[in-house]
Amino acid sequence: MNTPRTLSSGQALTRLHELTVLDVRTPGEYATGHLPGALNIPLDQISRALPAIHHAADRGDILVVCASGARSDSACKTLAEHGIDSATLAGGTGAWAAAGHGLHRPGQGSRTTWGMERQVRLAAGALVLAGLGLGLLNPAFQLISAAVAGGLAFSALTNSCGMAAVLARLPHNRPRRGDLDATLAALLDH
Repeated sequence: MNTPRTLSSGQALTRLHELTVLDVRTPGEYATGHLPGALNIPLDQISRALPAIHHAADRGDILVVCASGARSDSACKTLAEHGIDSATLAGGTGAWAAAGHGLHRPGQGSRTTWGMERQVRLAAGALVLAGLGLGLLNPAFQLISAAVAGGLAFSALTNSCGMAAVLARLPHNRPRRGDLDATLAALLDH
């Protein structure tokens, strides 16, 4: 399968008014800052959203965005399998912000959700430390640290992350049903 088309931050900025922007990060990540006008459809909800995305694609170009580009590439491939042409933002919201373009940050009250990469680093680090610490009691616990190291190496080689997939299922990373329904309705009206 072909790699998805990519737009640079500059190209996306000049076309932002004519693009339907889909942010495939978790709702928690989306809330920390997203491209102006982006609609949040987490990667694991793409299949449910296909009819609405199809409708939006009939009216204009789709730009798929995530933190760095890996999840948006995956989403674009899924969309292509269903006959929907889309592009991904090169480097994701990280590159967008690094280029000096503003991110929309809705008010969140006092609660702040970390980005998925930060959540993975915390979980991986905590598991490694637990494995090493518990390994002092019983050397078999050091296998926890070895498993995390193997998972990180596999993640780098495949450009996927099993730990992120697991963490995305935590309640603070899941969309509320009403939020996703509202997003799908906005896509149909967009």
